[in-house]
Amino acid sequence: MRKIVLSVILITLLVLTFLSNQIFTINLEAPQAVTFDTGDTAWMIVATALVLLMTPGLGFFYGGMVGKKNVISTMLQSYMAMVVVTILWVVIGFSLSFGTSINGLIGNPTEFIFFNGVGTNTAWSLAPTIPLLLFALFQAKFAIITPALVTGAFAERIRFWAYMLFMVLFILLIYAPLCHMTWHPEGLFFKMGVLDFAGGTVVHMSAGWAALAGAMFLGKRKGQKSNPARITYVLLGTALLWFGWFGFNAGSAMGANGLAVQALGTTTVAAAAAAMGWVFMDKILGHKLSAMGASIGAVVGLVAITPAAGFVSIPHAIFIGLFSSLVSNFAVSKFPKGKIDDALDVFACHGVGGMMGMLLTGVFASKAINPAVAEQGLVFGETALFTHQVIALLMVSVFAFVGSYILFFIVNKITPLRVTEEKEELGLDISQHGEFL
Repeated sequence: MRKIVLSVILITLLVLTFLSNQIFTINLEAPQAVTFDTGDTAWMIVATALVLLMTPGLGFFYGGMVGKKNVISTMLQSYMAMVVVTILWVVIGFSLSFGTSINGLIGNPTEFIFFNGVGTNTAWSLAPTIPLLLFALFQAKFAIITPALVTGAFAERIRFWAYMLFMVLFILLIYAPLCHMTWHPEGLFFKMGVLDFAGGTVVHMSAGWAALAGAMFLGKRKGQKSNPARITYVLLGTALLWFGWFGFNAGSAMGANGLAVQALGTTTVAAAAAAMGWVFMDKILGHKLSAMGASIGAVVGLVAITPAAGFVSIPHAIFIGLFSSLVSNFAVSKFPKGKIDDALDVFACHGVGGMMGMLLTGVFASKAINPAVAEQGLVFGETALFTHQVIALLMVSVFAFVGSYILFFIVNKITPLRVTEEKEELGLDISQHGEFL
């Protein structure tokens, strides 16, 4: 059955792409003269590449944490996100996310199908200085990394084809609506005044809650938990994530401008402060200063600053990174691991980090940093923004968790999510892929 489905998908893609000129409405006339800012365009090309680099970086980050029998499978889950989500984004994902709004909840699914109308001579309304195609490709990288983040929760026990099916459904039914509601000018959260500069709700909260749902649905791993396979992979992955995150946050300014510089600065200091906070807290609690702790702390800081990067000052970014790190460290230590096996603490780091970032954006957002801020944070004596951030946080949490749990249930009905105990004992590298380190 699986072979038939895959064959149909491949044949359909071949036919549709080969006959695209006949099937889709493509403007074959000479393009009108449109002038874009070359500096903005150059920077956004670089930023797009930087964000894509984060996904293999995540692969190394997660791959180093799991046991030696599951390194390849864990890393491949991130790499296949680049493969599958890229095509899905072109076919329909971008249209669902940024097509003409349907009640502020989702975009018109046919408007940009197969990137129809997404070219180099038009622009997105909120990114007028770069080609629409570049904006669409930049946004694709955000969609790619989101389901890859989820994989850390059910590491070492999920069937690879079941994960692939979940990833497709997650992008279509969870990620795309959240992206539209948050970043489309007619989206529900956008019109509420909710601020999410680069993905606190869209990426990290959705991934964190989906991870928790997945860990609960799949159940605990069997037997003794494995020691991390390669701490050096974790360090390398952290470095790639930190490096790529400059494209993630500074690129979300949509141009080579002062706001991009501000986002780069807040990203830098938040990550550093969070890493410092994590290892200091470990030492206070009687643990050794570890490479794993420093790496996890830095990533938590990057997560927490993401929604606030273009709205807050440098000192406030230090506070956001440091405070969020302490909260996530506490969440990791108190997480009920005996009952819920979130293998790589995705919820405690990405979910909690994303929520902290959203709330603290409502505390520290400033018009002095970004004039586009209509309502300032609590420290400036205004309460409306913080209220909107809380409402959005609650709505996204319920939607992402419940929706993801339902998707896991559906996928499990179609094809079993978990490998058998024998294959889990053998390791996913061999049992799922026939490869080993």
